Amino acid sequence: MALEADSKRHGTRGGGIDYSLALDGLAAEREQKITIDVAYRHFATPRRRFIVADAPGHEQYTRNMVTGASTAQLAVLLVDASRGLLPQTHRHTNVLSLLGVREVVLAVNKMDLVGFDAARFEAIASAYRAFATKLGLERIAAIPVCAVDGDNVVRRSERMRWYDGPALLEHLESVPLDEDRLALQPFRMPVQWVIRPDATFRGYAGTIAAGRVAPGDRVRVLPSGREATVERIVTAAGDLAEAAANRSVALTFTEALDISRGDLLCAPQSPAEVAHQFSADLVWLGDEPLLRGRDYLMKIGARTVSATVLPLRHKVNVETLEKLAAETLAMNEIGSCELELDRPMAFDPYGVNRDTGGFILIDRLTNDTVAAGMLRFALRRSANVRRQAVTVDRNARARLNAHRSAAIWLTGLSGAGKSTLANRLEARLHALGLRTYLLDGDNLRHGLNKDLGFTPADRVENIRRAGEVTRLMVDAGVIVIAAFISPYAAERRMVRALFAPGEFIEVFVDVPLEVAESRDPKGLYAKARRGEIRNFTGIDSPYERPDSPDFVIDTGALALDEAERRLFEFVEPRLK
Repeated sequence: MALEADSKRHGTRGGGIDYSLALDGLAAEREQKITIDVAYRHFATPRRRFIVADAPGHEQYTRNMVTGASTAQLAVLLVDASRGLLPQTHRHTNVLSLLGVREVVLAVNKMDLVGFDAARFEAIASAYRAFATKLGLERIAAIPVCAVDGDNVVRRSERMRWYDGPALLEHLESVPLDEDRLALQPFRMPVQWVIRPDATFRGYAGTIAAGRVAPGDRVRVLPSGREATVERIVTAAGDLAEAAANRSVALTFTEALDISRGDLLCAPQSPAEVAHQFSADLVWLGDEPLLRGRDYLMKIGARTVSATVLPLRHKVNVETLEKLAAETLAMNEIGSCELELDRPMAFDPYGVNRDTGGFILIDRLTNDTVAAGMLRFALRRSANVRRQAVTVDRNARARLNAHRSAAIWLTGLSGAGKSTLANRLEARLHALGLRTYLLDGDNLRHGLNKDLGFTPADRVENIRRAGEVTRLMVDAGVIVIAAFISPYAAERRMVRALFAPGEFIEVFVDVPLEVAESRDPKGLYAKARRGEIRNFTGIDSPYERPDSPDFVIDTGALALDEAERRLFEFVEPRLK
């Protein structure tokens, strides 16, 4: 169970705890024999207002624990005194550490089942502290409770006089809030919206993620690096003389700057870092596993960028903390990886600020959130490796060649006729004096990609490498005809994104599966049907048909010469 407590942000109001809310939730779970994903409950005391996120504790619900803990300032871990620490206790503690929750309460419940034994409580508390401190969690309060009778929940228990600490609610009311720590950090505010109601007003709205700001302060805009002076701090209730962390405001500046949604406003004396390659931790939430090399959308604050998952360093056994070698992550698994973005981005390490260091990954095809992530640090090569400017570019090469360069990407099932068509198309273009090169999937697997198999992760990496090679050759002024099954839509989109508009021509060589299987020039379909080959496209591995290719050619209905003629007539005018 995670709690968010914030008297400054939400204000205070009187009132007691409505226990019926929690009891109703438990009754619903018991009656339906299910575990509700994350149940949010609200209550208030004269000192603070609380939001409780009740997250399930079973292994298959780790992603719900992540959801509950992502915005929490304090976590309450419930432990059965008669059973002690369980694997899920270790799992949740690891998640809390990853997500930066600094305050933890170990509520050792059902003390009545162990006769209110102080030694039993101390043994559980000591064992937990020994485990949690390995993860850097040091602010731990252990409280013995008997929730069914209210012992040490709201008031001290007469049956556990040996415990001299606060009751649970007393501790929750007095624990330091995260706002106090954030207010002492350097100023940070992600721009969530640009406000322009008329020609005379331009404000930049957002919630202050750290520090303080006042009129007259200098602010640096990242990633551009430009600076401006704060003129006004505007709110619905009027202008402010100062604003601190977690306050929603709109800032105006004395200078006119080009500031966009997603930019980060920083204190110039202690700015955030800017990079495009990172080391990050991921909690995988998606039904489909993480695939190395796949292109995802990454959302951090109000900014959305394209992110590629580079090598997965390891995954973590959340019960033993052991780091295990892995090439992918399944649902609820946690791992460490490298990320590469398509543009530089301002950030703080997650351990410093969760708002400017936390992100989610989104599947481009389904728009589902597939991972929650924490940026740890920028990779050194992000700052040290830069593109070298060159004098001879692709335009100069195109003038020399007297034709444009382009990538003609043929995709389709094995046996559809991609390689045959690609070979005949290159021969016709070559006869016209055009500079061409044929990249065939099988040929690349003899060299550049000989270390890759046919698992989904290897298929993604195979196309990523092929796409990069194609991009280099197109930059060199060559017309590249690439014949690859390329079964996944996400990777075909990734390759297309490497090229300028008009440079990438996607050709779908369409053919019914039964026709492709009847051709079977290499005998691969027959082997796949007998189970001798695994992960074969069309049999036990999917082929995702293109939604909007540039050209479709049905080799099942057309003779080879006619298919070649139609493809040539479509491609040739686009190369002039």
